[in-house]
Amino acid sequence: MSFMNTFFEKLAQSLSPYVLLLVRVAVGYMFLLHGTAKFFEFPVSMTGGNGALPLFSLMGIGGVLEITGGILIAIGLLTRPVAFLMAGMMAVAYFAFHASSGVIFDPITNQGEAAALFCMAFLLLWLTGAGSLSLDHQLAKNNPSNF
Repeated sequence: MSFMNTFFEKLAQSLSPYVLLLVRVAVGYMFLLHGTAKFFEFPVSMTGGNGALPLFSLMGIGGVLEITGGILIAIGLLTRPVAFLMAGMMAVAYFAFHASSGVIFDPITNQGEAAALFCMAFLLLWLTGAGSLSLDHQLAKNNPSNF
């Protein structure tokens, strides 16, 4: 048993920066797509083919946050504050829009699965930070007094 634990600890230690990069980019990209779907109907329309949402609507502000937050998370810039903000946004989305149907603990039925998973992913990124393969790390390395 000790051999397996040691093996997986060493493997996790060596792969950790790359896996964190992959997860961060994938989460940021998927979050970005939610915003582009709202404003540009790409890759799909979230407005029923009626064009982009009004910018100063609840969904419009959400779309702006999804685009901006998705890009910042993917490139690893301001990761912790952005992830904290996006986790809160997704918690509000889940409880205000999905769980408000009375089915709180069944995200498949209330269609809040994506919001709940994004919330958890952003909480994890808030705690871990962007990792060593990020702009946050590069900026901190080049100018430690600002971070």
